[in-house]
Amino acid sequence: MNRYPLGIQTFEKIREENLFYVDKTDLIYNIVKGSQNNFLSRPRRFGKSLLVTTMQAYFEGKKDLFKGLAIEKLEKEWVKYPVIHLDLSRGKYYEIQVVHSTLNAVLGFYEAKLGITVAEGTTYGTRLDEIIQTTAAQTGQKVVVLIDEYDAPMLDSNAKPELQEQIRSIMRDFFSPLKADEGLLRFVFLTGITKFSQLSIFSELNNIKNYSLDDEFGAICGFTQEEILSTFHEGIHEMAKANDLTTEQTVAKMKEQYDGYRFTPHCPNIYNPYSVLNALHDKKFSNYWFATGTPTFLLELLIKNDIEMPQLEGIVATEDQFDSPTDNIGNPIPVLYQSGYLTIKDYDEGIYTLGYPNEEVRMGLNRSMLNYIAPQYGLKTTAFAAQFRAAMRKDDIDTAMKVLQSFLAAFPYDIHHNREDYFQAILFTIFITLGFTIHAEVKTARGRIDLLISTKTTIFVMELKIDQSAEKALEQIDAKDYILPYKHDGRRIFKVGINFSTEKRTVDEWKYEEA
Repeated sequence: MNRYPLGIQTFEKIREENLFYVDKTDLIYNIVKGSQNNFLSRPRRFGKSLLVTTMQAYFEGKKDLFKGLAIEKLEKEWVKYPVIHLDLSRGKYYEIQVVHSTLNAVLGFYEAKLGITVAEGTTYGTRLDEIIQTTAAQTGQKVVVLIDEYDAPMLDSNAKPELQEQIRSIMRDFFSPLKADEGLLRFVFLTGITKFSQLSIFSELNNIKNYSLDDEFGAICGFTQEEILSTFHEGIHEMAKANDLTTEQTVAKMKEQYDGYRFTPHCPNIYNPYSVLNALHDKKFSNYWFATGTPTFLLELLIKNDIEMPQLEGIVATEDQFDSPTDNIGNPIPVLYQSGYLTIKDYDEGIYTLGYPNEEVRMGLNRSMLNYIAPQYGLKTTAFAAQFRAAMRKDDIDTAMKVLQSFLAAFPYDIHHNREDYFQAILFTIFITLGFTIHAEVKTARGRIDLLISTKTTIFVMELKIDQSAEKALEQIDAKDYILPYKHDGRRIFKVGINFSTEKRTVDEWKYEEA
């Protein structure tokens, strides 16, 4: 029987249909008993909506839904409060009309429920204010307001500054009652991806508690390995059997593919819940989360800021660089972190090191970038990939370089930057996309290796030059003794020198030697 809650984000439905639910209610209890105004940032499809609907069921006093869960033993009173749940993820805000239709829908539902008549021209803020006041008056209770994906209108309109400014003005008015009606509110909780400073939320709400980097709540969305092993042990066994793997091999593969998120300095690694549930249901390892879409504006921001893909592994940042309110999205690093494409890999005295969380994201983001800068390869890429991958796995460097030479020669001239790091980034992206293990700028005792590629049988130490010579690249490998750390690895080792031509805009020359 299928018990995986695919596409279901409503706590009540999951519990009533006896679907799998990883118990987070002890953490929810600690939040609802704390601050009045609260915020949590997590990537898309990471369980924020389920978290919000769980809070809704709790505040509505639906005690029976929580039988057997941690909160059943913690909560003694189960007071029922009126809940206003506003889900802003239902719209795609690429046009101003969508903003109006979505806000009309979410507010209209409660206006009809409360018997409120809306005069023509009434602002959204005034309408929300009346909904809160009427709800409090009719129930005699303070009101709970839950806003899911509050920043969706801002994120969707990021590539259109004029549209975003219109939306910003509308949303600023819309959120204003959260401050004005503070005395009527029992609890306010907002989810989103990033923090926009000019929406009056983070600047005006008193003592808003941000749980996004709080270690205690680091695992409130997503699954820990312990939770996966205890909740989905039968599914893991079935997946292992379907893929002719041992249970241990299956867990290791899932960890490589879907684990690795850290949302706070000291929380355990978190698995992507969307990918895990789909993988267990389908009994196969696919890029489920990434297949749901990568915002084009992220790729555009990387290009605009001259950030190449190899640079994303090991970015060093302070907390205010990637988790502070912003007027608009100009720096890709904060939104890459908040969107789940980068995560915390290390933390030391206020300094964070960011990197790809796992192979799903590492491969997916690089593949998206390659498709973005060279979309015309829709039909050609498959042939190139097969030829290039086969040649590299046979250690046939000549054939691999000839295929690469033809591939790069057809790139549009206006996307070339005529820099060594650009060509390095293209090679890096290609190797990742084709499933190779690759590292850029690998530090040794005497310098940095441009690219280090490894297969089960071979290690390739690559040095790149631009408008020079492949011979000079090989000489640098020898002069810096780049192969020394790998001499006793047991695999074949090739030194590969590659020269790129800015005139030809592709590989001009290559030389290699087996060490």
